[in-house]
This record gives sequence, structure tokens and C-alpha cells, in this order.
Amino acid sequence: MELRDLKAFMAVVEQGSFTKAANDSFVSQPSLSKSIKKLEETLQVELLNRSTRKVELTDAGSIVFQQGQKILHAVQELHILLDDLLNIKTGAIKLGIPPLIGTLFFPDIARKFHQLYPEVHLELVERGAKMVEMLVENGDVDMGIVVLPTDERKFSVQPFVEDQFFVFMNESHPLAKEDSIALKDLKNETFIIFAEEFTLHDYIIKSCKSVGFTPIVGYKSSQWDLILELVSSNLGVTLLPFSIAAKQTNANVRTIPLHQFHMPWRLGIITKKNTYQSYALKQLLKTIGRNTENGFIPMRNK
Repeated sequence: MELRDLKAFMAVVEQGSFTKAANDSFVSQPSLSKSIKKLEETLQVELLNRSTRKVELTDAGSIVFQQGQKILHAVQELHILLDDLLNIKTGAIKLGIPPLIGTLFFPDIARKFHQLYPEVHLELVERGAKMVEMLVENGDVDMGIVVLPTDERKFSVQPFVEDQFFVFMNESHPLAKEDSIALKDLKNETFIIFAEEFTLHDYIIKSCKSVGFTPIVGYKSSQWDLILELVSSNLGVTLLPFSIAAKQTNANVRTIPLHQFHMPWRLGIITKKNTYQSYALKQLLKTIGRNTENGFIPMRNK
């Protein structure tokens, strides 16, 4: 069944006349008759009672007319919905973000995007960075923010943030009054770090080993604020990005830069390669991209 033939039938019924329908549709009466005849052949029923001079529906014609109204309304609604989608008025985007990154950056992303596209819903899925990569690869989320580097054979990568790591320790610690600390000076300290599913877990272990020691791990957590509470209780030290310093307000915790050690914390936005991206997702990526400077947002310069 072709929509053109259905529309011809609907027009004749609504106008109650082949002549009026032809004039309104800017087609000839023979063309309308041909379309309706074709529709009848397709459906294998008679739609109009041709024994009368006025337009009169058969029982089958009444059913087709009623259903035809629903079909044409659905087609019209389809165009409206697609127009909304093309204009980024509606939609939903799933973002996979590690809890630490989500706390630091998601509120700002959501606020700026909501101002531009209030009808697009952003759904946050919080997992460790390793799990976020898996979620993006499996198509469970539309995009993710992860610690770089990542596998660029699988993902398209958009640089996002660059930050430096600092030492967070209790203010009563003997090193707390120092202006800076060498990482190797922490070899006898108890470390409080993220759990194994988080990239920061591997980062801290690797960083310590790079200067000659394996860290003593006293506690592991999936929450940065809990890690800082343990530091505040003088149960250990930790390494966290400098941007955390602006979030934490605990007076018992000192934030001290590392010297003779440079290993930046780089974040990137990943999407799965060679897969469909919704119009809303493309616009979100553009919105985030406009806020980066030279590829990364340097957090200490904000």
C-alpha cells in the first residue's frame, strides 16, 4: 500500500466529492480514481459504494478511513519527531564517567548543555575508568570520560582535561609544612588509594614504582571524599589531581605539590569508532570541545 493512494482516498472522503478533492490536491479526477482503485486492489476490498452519486463508504471503507487517519497522523508525527531530533530539541545521552571525574566535571557539563538544549536528557553512569571503556565498547553508553592513554584502535578520542597530581596528607604530618615533596620521600608512608577497577589505582602504584618503591596500601575506596576523610583521620596519605583541592574543604588536609616528578593526569572523551552517533551526542561533543584550550583544559590555570 502506498501513502499516495491512501491520501487520495482520504481526501475524497473528507471532501465528500472527487471534484473538490481533485481541486484541493491539484490532481485530476481520473488520477484520484486510479489511486483509489489501486488501493482497493491492494487491500482486496471495495472502499466506496459506486452505485450512488455522492461519496459513500462501504463497511470496509469505514475501517480503512478510520485507520487511515491514524496512519497519516503517525506519519506527520514522525516528521515532527525527526525535525526535533535534527534540531537537537529532544533526545537522551548516556555518559559513562568515573565517580571522581563525574564529581569534578559533570555538573558543569550538564549545566552548560542544559542551557542550550533543555529537552535533551543526560544520564550519568558512574563506573571506574576501566569499566567505562568496556561500556563504550559494548554500546551500553554513548560516550565516556576516561584517563588517557586509551586504545585508539577501538575509540575516537577527544582531549578534555590535563591536571597534575598532588600529595594530600594530614596537617599534623611531619612533611605537611613542606612547600613541595618528592614522591620517593613517601616510600615509608601508608597510602590510601582507589580500588583496582579505577585507573588511578594503577597510576599510583606505577608512579611509586617508577621512583624505586612499592607503596604500602592501607585502604582502598571507590569514593574520593572517603579517601580524604581517611587522610583527615591521619590514617595515610594519597595522591589525587590538583582539581580535587578546590572541592575538598577539610581543614585537617594539606595539599602539597610534587617536585622532581612530572606525570600529568590527562582525561579524554571516548566514543566507539565506526558507530552511529545521535545528533544530540554530536552536539554535546561539540559543546564540550568548545570549552577546551589547545586540546586540554589546564586545570591549574582555571
